[in-house]
Amino acid sequence: MAETAKLGPASRGRGAKSNRTGRFESQTRETFDDGWSEDDAPGQLKTELQPMKSRTIIARNQSPDVGFDRSINPYRGCSHGCIYCYARPNHAYLGLSPGLDFESKIFFKPHAGELLEKELAKASYKPATIHIGGDTDPYQPDEKQLRVTRQIIEVLERVSHPFTIITKSALILRDLDVLSRMAERKLTRVAISITTLDRKLARSMEPRAATPGKRIEAVRRLTEAGVPVTVMFAPAIPGLNDHECEAVLEAAAKAGARGAGYVALRLPREIAQLFQEWLETDHPDRARKVMSLVRQIRKGETYSASWGERMVGDGPVAEVLRQRFHLAVKKFGLDQPWTPLDATQFTPPSKPSAQMDLFG
Repeated sequence: MAETAKLGPASRGRGAKSNRTGRFESQTRETFDDGWSEDDAPGQLKTELQPMKSRTIIARNQSPDVGFDRSINPYRGCSHGCIYCYARPNHAYLGLSPGLDFESKIFFKPHAGELLEKELAKASYKPATIHIGGDTDPYQPDEKQLRVTRQIIEVLERVSHPFTIITKSALILRDLDVLSRMAERKLTRVAISITTLDRKLARSMEPRAATPGKRIEAVRRLTEAGVPVTVMFAPAIPGLNDHECEAVLEAAAKAGARGAGYVALRLPREIAQLFQEWLETDHPDRARKVMSLVRQIRKGETYSASWGERMVGDGPVAEVLRQRFHLAVKKFGLDQPWTPLDATQFTPPSKPSAQMDLFG
């Protein structure tokens, strides 16, 4: 792995330790330590927000490894800065780095609500549960002002369309009014991602996400409002946070969660180098052990994309984690059956007239 520069103020409070060039760029840029002081280093990296021009908003997939066939991602990039985020490589398609660019150059869909209404109004549209946040977090910090996710769920409420949503942000509690009403009608469920109960590890690994305590509190408040909650122990990183599996599930169950899931660490494409840089900087005492265990669950590689294995890994280390997870789920009562979300309530929005399309 290439040598990384001594860290300066620009990377403080960020997950990635470099801004490595994306895989589609013809020229490669690489940082290095020239031995000079950081007196003249640039200020802390600021988040840049850029609106996206989109014609559609519902993405489709046929993956057997996920439990939905359609999703909405209000944002590309995520300022939470989670070092392990599997969406990081997508920034390379924009000519940007999956490193610091991913968490500081954020694209959003300003007309998300309008786009969604148009798609739902099509005569060919068949309702089924939409998952919100399959790639990047729909409640990342700038959602507080931009309210793109809020637009989306308000449209879904107006047309009685079922949806699920996943986040690691306590900002979801802002929308408790809509979520509680939808839950009462069997139209929504929420998943809260909790990777660790260790505040220090969380600050290092997910620098701008909610603290573990805030996430547990979000589980409690959502549950009290009647919203069904699943906790996601994701990613499970062997040698780093996997020992917390039972503790995280127990804490979530005490807060009211009814279900649980887990995903083993995935390091596709550029994430592998970014993750190793982070380990060697923030957790040098564990770096070699963690990467050794990661390779043990990925057939000697940093990642395996095989269906049925990419989410949980393979081999003895992965099997032990699987068994521990399922025993804990049973022990803490996180195996309660879900009431299916009800797509029969869907009422399509009225289609705009041709005259409005012409002059609107």
